Amino acid sequence: MIIDKEKIAREILRLRLSQMIVNEKIKAGEFKIPIHLALGHEAVAVAVSSIMQNGDRIILSHRNVAYNLARASLKLILDEYYLKPSGLAGGRFGSMNLINPSRGIIYTSSILGNQFPVAVGASLGGQILNEFGVIIALGGDGSIEEGAFYESLLMSRSIRAPVLFLIENNEWSMSTKIDERRIPIDLKTLSDSLDIGYFYLEGNDAYKYIDELSKFRNEILESKQTHCIEIKVSTLGDWRGPKSDEYPEGKFINYHHGGSPSVQFSEWPIIKEDKEDPVFVLKNYFGEEELKLMAKEELEKIQKEIS
Repeated sequence: MIIDKEKIAREILRLRLSQMIVNEKIKAGEFKIPIHLALGHEAVAVAVSSIMQNGDRIILSHRNVAYNLARASLKLILDEYYLKPSGLAGGRFGSMNLINPSRGIIYTSSILGNQFPVAVGASLGGQILNEFGVIIALGGDGSIEEGAFYESLLMSRSIRAPVLFLIENNEWSMSTKIDERRIPIDLKTLSDSLDIGYFYLEGNDAYKYIDELSKFRNEILESKQTHCIEIKVSTLGDWRGPKSDEYPEGKFINYHHGGSPSVQFSEWPIIKEDKEDPVFVLKNYFGEEELKLMAKEELEKIQKEIS
């Protein structure tokens, strides 16, 4: 697959800057709905949007803003968050259930794990009607604790459904880390037990993600076999719990929803100076000054769009 590296970089920057703008508006109390940002998820969202072809569909979870931004403008999404008729879904869906059927986003669930059986059903319907290509079902590491996840894997494999289960693992479910709430779940072993293809991705390199996801998409269509891909992500931003003797600065709690107090808007939108931040990873391909110029240009486009 031929990749336009600058176009992808600009998309990642657009998604980051757009989310930073939304974050500031959340902190200012401008919305009446719950919103789950996905700062740090931009490389995955851009990669998935880039590999989708006609007939492919994606089914999302409550943390869907990056994927919706990858398929629509910030203006349409902001209007939806304000519940305006001019919004992406006419102001009827808000954030946690936002869909965009014309761009392949056919269902979004605010119920943990609910998206998986819906994805399998949509895939079966698509096969019967000969309408759909690959169904991509997005979930987090918390959603795989639901029984619906295992049942959906089993059903999908049994009916040879072309479904890609895409699991974003940020190691948190609300305010608890995996090691605080449960034993580890080895998705490779689980997938192997059901004869489902499994792959693990990390590093926030959108170009590598596009290459790998494109291969898996084609393999799923050719083999009519379910696949599971686990992607390591970091949801950037944090809260701090009350200060105590054990936690003098307050216990670190990963950002979940609402405004992220530790993230401040900047036209140079890097949040963390390591590979947990997709914007930082772009510096492997572009110089910092070139990236800053791109970010400035993308911000000017966004501000003109939403003004």
